[in-house]
Amino acid sequence: MTKLRSRLRSVVLASTAWAAAFGGLSPAAAQAPKAIQQADFIVAVVNSEPITNNEVQTLRLRLARDAAARGGSRPTDAELNQLALEQLINDKAQLQLARESGIKIDDDAIDQAEMNVASSNQVSRDELRKRIAQDGLTLSGFREQLRQQLTLNRLREREVEARIKVSDREIDAFLAEQSAGPRASGEPEINLAMILIAVPESSTEPQIKALEQRAQDLAARARRGDAFAELAKTHSEAFDKGAKGGEMGLRSADRYPELFVQAVQKLPVNGIAGPVRSGAGFHILKLLERREPAPVGLTVTQTRARHILLRATPTLSREQAVAQLANVRQQIVAGRLNFARAAQDLSQDGSASQGGDLGWAGPGQFVPEFEQVMNKLQAGQVSEPLVSRFGVHIIEVTERRNAPLTEREQREMARAMLRDKKMEETFTRWRDETRGRAYVEMREPPLLITAPTR
Repeated sequence: MTKLRSRLRSVVLASTAWAAAFGGLSPAAAQAPKAIQQADFIVAVVNSEPITNNEVQTLRLRLARDAAARGGSRPTDAELNQLALEQLINDKAQLQLARESGIKIDDDAIDQAEMNVASSNQVSRDELRKRIAQDGLTLSGFREQLRQQLTLNRLREREVEARIKVSDREIDAFLAEQSAGPRASGEPEINLAMILIAVPESSTEPQIKALEQRAQDLAARARRGDAFAELAKTHSEAFDKGAKGGEMGLRSADRYPELFVQAVQKLPVNGIAGPVRSGAGFHILKLLERREPAPVGLTVTQTRARHILLRATPTLSREQAVAQLANVRQQIVAGRLNFARAAQDLSQDGSASQGGDLGWAGPGQFVPEFEQVMNKLQAGQVSEPLVSRFGVHIIEVTERRNAPLTEREQREMARAMLRDKKMEETFTRWRDETRGRAYVEMREPPLLITAPTR
């Protein structure tokens, strides 16, 4: 199997709350509950494209389910309506830009995405479709969600990734700090939570003052003891951070923006800092944890796996290949068939003669759809059939180890980490620019329909 050194993010696909490993789809095309469908009307127009009450309520229900699954206090229906409407406006503006840019997702890509959702959840395609139906979605609605998310992913990769530049000088400085800097001298790692009040580039001075006041009010509430995670879920405009209560994760200080590190430097654990201003807007920060890091070790987790690959041909459709490998997997798991022998007999890959063995591989060496499934497997576990750009596979992980990084691998790792640091602010700027170019007309406010969460 061809190995690729791509560091582009593979944005994960999702549909509903049952897919715990996935998240983030706009469910505009999903089937709405009948009670909501009876009250449909236009709540906003993005350029010439309407957003309906049905769309807002469908997304609101999913946001409510997600909030219930996380526990804690639940945002009000009015707050959920606003969150859903804002997400739909942003998605509509971006989807329109994608169409104008000529981005198209064909049915073959949708089929592959559907198979990958199934394999990532370790279920068959038929079982996936049963779960979709049980969750109140139509198959066509689910596939349209996949199409929309793939479109958004492709647009965001092209527009946002292209804006992020990491120079060799930045990489040199990063590696020098890693080998002789704070972590080596014992500086603690920190875990921060953040609430972002975004400031669009086109904002006037009075608008900036109003946004700053809003940030100050939220900071004051957090200092008075209001749950920071709930404030973040309800008010933060950071991409995908509010869903985690604003938590950004335990990491060394050099992996946070310097502005954040300075703001929390003298804080006790659970202390609140801010609002502090960046190019993206006003940030309120909470220091969740501070602890001594493990000694620096320039190593990477490597995986040794083997696979069986079948390619679609005029005489073997992809569906037939999936069914054939599902049967092969059952026999392997039951102990009636040896994986290496099956690979030698069936696999249409250069690794077949080695029993499908792909050798030791580090992060980024395989295409994302393959690596994502492989990384979830325990040693000795065999995956469900998955579809990649090369064909249909089943994978078995045989070993894992920590191995020293070569100089080239160290630089690749440093480049990826530096890009990650720049990703959020770059995405926020691009999202706001895209919305700012769109004509948004607010019509009737969405209905406040209270529905039970599941």
